[in-house]
Order: sequence, then C-alpha cells, then structure tokens
Amino acid sequence: MSRIIVELRGVTKIYPGVVPVKALDNVNMKIEAGEFVAIMGSSGSGKTTLLNMIGCMDRPTSGEVIIDGVNTRNPSEKELSRLRAEKIGFVFQTYNLISTLTCLENVELPMHLTGKGKGRDITRRAAMLLHLLGLGDRLHHRPNQLSGGERQRVAIARALANNSEIILCDEPTGNLDSVTGGKIVSLIKYIGRLTGATVIVVTHDRDVALKADRILYMRDGRVFEREESRVGVEKQMLYEVTEIMARSLPLIKEIISPSKYEEVKKDLLEVLEKLEDERDVF
Repeated sequence: MSRIIVELRGVTKIYPGVVPVKALDNVNMKIEAGEFVAIMGSSGSGKTTLLNMIGCMDRPTSGEVIIDGVNTRNPSEKELSRLRAEKIGFVFQTYNLISTLTCLENVELPMHLTGKGKGRDITRRAAMLLHLLGLGDRLHHRPNQLSGGERQRVAIARALANNSEIILCDEPTGNLDSVTGGKIVSLIKYIGRLTGATVIVVTHDRDVALKADRILYMRDGRVFEREESRVGVEKQMLYEVTEIMARSLPLIKEIISPSKYEEVKKDLLEVLEKLEDERDVF
C-alpha cells in the first residue's frame, strides 16, 4: 500500500488587507511517497502559496496540511522548524547559497544545524553528494566561482544533506538556459528515484513539467489535474539519466543499502540495453 506523505484537506489561505486575497481556495490533494509532481499555473494562481504550505513555511486560514502524518496546524513554530529541517529540502530559483562558504560547507550546513552526524561523517556525506552530482572537482569553490547549473546542483546536494523525504523546488530552472535546465531536472528526478524522496516542482516550463509523474494545474487558488502526453520525453530522460548513473554508480553504493544498490544497478543495465537497441532514435 502506497504511503501518503503530503495531504491537504480543504485548505484555504486568505491574506488580509483592504481587499483580502484568497490565495488558496478549498484545496484537496494527496501526494504519495516517492512521486515526482509538477505544479503549473500562471502568476498569482497560488503555486508559491501551495509550496509554502507543504514546506511548513505558512499555515492555512482553514483546512489541514498533513506532512508524513503530522498535522501542521497543531505543532509550535519550534516543532515546525524541526519538521522542516528533518523532512523537507528546498531548491530555489536563486540558489540561496551562502557566498562566503565553499560548496562543501554549504552542503554540510544543514547537517550541522540539525546535529545529524559528526565531523568527518558530515564532511564525507557532503562530499559524496557533490561527487554524485558531478561536482567532485568543485568542493572547495565558492558560489561566485561556479556556473548557474553548478550552483543549482550544489543547492540540490544541500537539499538532500539530511536525507530529506520531501524535496520542494521553486522554479529550479528559471535562471538557466534550456539545455542546462533540462539536465538539472533530469538530475532531480534521478536523485528522487535513487533516494526514494518525494519531489514537488513548481514551474512555468512545460518541458520540465512533462518529466514529472503527474502534473497539477492551478487556477485562482484551486488545483486540478489532467492527463498529458509524454511521448519522447521519457526516452530523452533515459538518455540523460543513464550517463549520470553510469558515472556515479560506485558512489551510489556508499550512500544506499546493498539491496537498493543491486536494484539500481539492475535498472541501469536494463536502461543501457534499451538505449543500445534504440540508439538511432537519438
């Protein structure tokens, strides 16, 4: 039976003012653990407010937001802060890296803040994540020494540092060119599959959204869903992800269980075989 990790029940959010703004209007939704969900909608449709609710950055005016069984209307701000730190990783459009810290230090920071691990273990895990994302030669670089795509990959590593079960991405490709953006989304999907994390991406880019398992659309604070054609998208994903996986397979063994590693290795071999059969398609 699938586990529901995010659930909204009748969630409404009204921002007070001379003219009150209803940002969310009776939203009901469920997201299963391990899903990759894209949220699309025009500016002002409520996407960011919805992400803030799921990320425990805000509370609803009415209704309930339940994160992995925890009703976020009840805990104190301190308890919510702990929930965010332990369960949720954030990837922002503007990266939000600390400019005076190196890549390694930026990724280590969440683990220091939550007390997960000690000294060498923290450094080892941070380095492993950066290697996994192709930044093994950038460990001691600062953000201003990186390209936009590299900064976003550091942000992804930081979001994964505490083994976050939910990864929230707010326009993660907004500041990137289409080619780099496509690779970043492929990486996010790959990392989600590898770790079992639930990934929720807010985006304006249909190419990004089509790589998700499901697309939720927002209009006037309401959420709806419709089927989308993904013909060709999954083939391209296979091509992009296989290259990443082949390069990082030795590192994967260090951060997941032996049984999960064998499963990933088996999947990789199947993908490679399929790509070999369809090479002329690309």
